[in-house]
Amino acid sequence: MLTKLLIALALMAVCVVIHAVGLTSALRWSRQASKKLEGRFWPTNWLLVRIATWTVLLHLLEILLWAGFYAWRHGMPDLPSAVYFSAVTYTTTGYGDLVLPPEWRLVGGVEALTGILMCGWSTGFFFAIVSRIYERPAQPPDPPPGSSPKQTVL
Repeated sequence: MLTKLLIALALMAVCVVIHAVGLTSALRWSRQASKKLEGRFWPTNWLLVRIATWTVLLHLLEILLWAGFYAWRHGMPDLPSAVYFSAVTYTTTGYGDLVLPPEWRLVGGVEALTGILMCGWSTGFFFAIVSRIYERPAQPPDPPPGSSPKQTVL
């Protein structure tokens, strides 16, 4: 059982690396693109579509990593079944129509936890990008009605 847990943790570590590299690259090109957006509706939305698509592709790559492992270790009968099982597990949908052999079920649980973690990370990243795009520069508050602006004495 310890061996299976170590294998699952190694797969999780590879997913973290894939996600970190992918989101770091997305952050770099979103910073460059956001300088040109400045309130432009369609270019801003196109940037968000590109970031969402890129993030989904990262998740699909991670799902394929787990699926490849299941197919290689004969946890699933074939690659299409392994991809389907992995997608359902990673997204925590868990239909239950396909299950791993008893000796590999802990690995499936770690995949589900990894999927939760990676989806949460993606959500946080997407929120940070949207916040950065729509943030407004800080402006001093308006003085209360009837008051005069303060003058600084040197």
